[in-house]
Amino acid sequence: MANDYSIFIGTIGQGLNISSDSGETWTKIRNPIPTEGNIRALRTYPGDPHRILAGSDGLGLFRSEDNGLSWENVESPFADLQVWSVAVDPANTDTIFAGTRPEGFRSRDGGKSWQKLDMGVNMECPIGTPRTTNIIVDPRDSRTVWAGIEVDGVYKSLDGGDNWIHLPDLGPDPFHGDIHGMALRTGDNPAFYCTSPFGIATSNDEGESWDYHYFPKFSEADARSYCRGMVIKADDPGTMFVGNGDFIPGVTGAIQVTRDGGQTWEKANLPQEPNSVVYWLANNPEIPNVIAAASLFGYVYISEDGGETWSKLRKEFGEIRALTLTPN
Repeated sequence: MANDYSIFIGTIGQGLNISSDSGETWTKIRNPIPTEGNIRALRTYPGDPHRILAGSDGLGLFRSEDNGLSWENVESPFADLQVWSVAVDPANTDTIFAGTRPEGFRSRDGGKSWQKLDMGVNMECPIGTPRTTNIIVDPRDSRTVWAGIEVDGVYKSLDGGDNWIHLPDLGPDPFHGDIHGMALRTGDNPAFYCTSPFGIATSNDEGESWDYHYFPKFSEADARSYCRGMVIKADDPGTMFVGNGDFIPGVTGAIQVTRDGGQTWEKANLPQEPNSVVYWLANNPEIPNVIAAASLFGYVYISEDGGETWSKLRKEFGEIRALTLTPN
């Protein structure tokens, strides 16, 4: 499978880095994304993976139409905010959501104009100004939009983002609702997943109630087993990957894998122990057996067989915050 996919790495302080040969060689984007900028969010367009959006700190949104060869700045009213997440409506790709710090914005014309989302997020959260770390436009009905907030749980809109409701608490501690990753499983047995510092929460009733799974602690002294990003394998909804670690940023981490929809989990067999929490993961429907994962402090792991075996890339980065994959 060598050399037939591209890897995109968004960093803090090292801008956006791209490998078009499966991680062998790397190019840093220099214009218009600053080489020393921060990229916290990457998203490919549904059905058109060579169109990619990148969200930044204080520079707004960037877009590539050619698999990362060239980029343009998407004008927006949130260019002075941190962009933590990006979503594209699979039913109408002119509709884009940007999750910012705080709340977010929506465009219905491909980014030419934007409306601020009035989500009603609690601005008194324990970490200061809350961040919208995840947005999902529901592929079953694009009027349904899900948003995960750090630290304020899950919000849901049933009218495309005009109005929002705060879903029930995920657990008794405020940090049960410190949403780090989100994923939606569709099909005959739909489920909604969120990760937090406590573990992974599952809802089988559209977010009305939640069950938590807590991963084993890395040492007895740890407060909990911390979780960050997650992905559902694009061609197998029973297979999921969760980024795990001892804390944030942490000194060690793991990739937790389930093949039975979350009933049982085991750590992936990685060739080198992560140097921090495994922060983010990526998968693409057009190359479903390629899984990418990154530790917060710069290790990148690749599986080309659906997560059965893993390799670590020779290239290491400083601080990784975003990750995506595209077919070449």
